[in-house]
Amino acid sequence: MSETYYEFGTAAERWDRAQMFFEAKEYQTAARIVRGLIDEAPGQVAQRLLLARSYYHSAQLSRAETELRAILELDPVEHYARLMLGRTLERQGRSDEAAPHLRMAAAMAGEGLDLMD
Repeated sequence: MSETYYEFGTAAERWDRAQMFFEAKEYQTAARIVRGLIDEAPGQVAQRLLLARSYYHSAQLSRAETELRAILELDPVEHYARLMLGRTLERQGRSDEAAPHLRMAAAMAGEGLDLMD
């Protein structure tokens, strides 16, 4: 794949551009930009979360799952990643695997566990 104009610029410019494409529902383009940022700084949770969200919304669920698991290795108490992992597993028909993640996300958010049942 050759580089395109939106893959050039500072990290901050590319981050802003990735968010703009995500908000415009151009999830694959957002993912492409964010992947480059992650290559440069693999420990950035926010970038990985945007990549996971881009994959989720473009129905690349196994890629979303992989990113979400990587995020949770970096930051086990990242509430939104935990919730997204549960939703991603549900969308793949893996409700039994999703349930503990959804319960944990609800507990982290201070919600009653009955909200997730």
